Amino acid sequence: MEVLELLQKIEDYLNKSMSIPISGKVLVDRDVFLKMIQDVRLMLPDDIKKAEWIESHKQEILLEAQQQSDVIVSEAEKKIKLMVSEEEIVKMAKVEAEEIIAAAQKSAKEIRLGSKEYADSILEKLEKDLTEILKILKENREELKKS
Repeated sequence: MEVLELLQKIEDYLNKSMSIPISGKVLVDRDVFLKMIQDVRLMLPDDIKKAEWIESHKQEILLEAQQQSDVIVSEAEKKIKLMVSEEEIVKMAKVEAEEIIAAAQKSAKEIRLGSKEYADSILEKLEKDLTEILKILKENREELKKS
């Protein structure tokens, strides 16, 4: 069950709880309510671990893309050195090497951008979830302070 589902369950539970006339307060089963809060706490570390995993792997993906780019560039340079030095062949090799380098750089850039966007979207979702959780927790604490 996801954090937002757990929070919805808490909200539903509060809405269905017996209310005290005139005061606007509700009676809740403390054990049930505490269990729901415990479930939210248990779920939060998983979401945080997911965000940390994404952040740590983002660097690995970027590093791997750079390494692949370096390998491709190195291989292209080796091919150029091994080619026969006739003028036309050399020209063709240089053009091919430049195309390979450009393709490798483009590929590396796309991988970096894609991983950054993916990590950002996950972190944005986590931020929204945590903001919503904090809002609900603050409201619940305020409600508890009023009683």
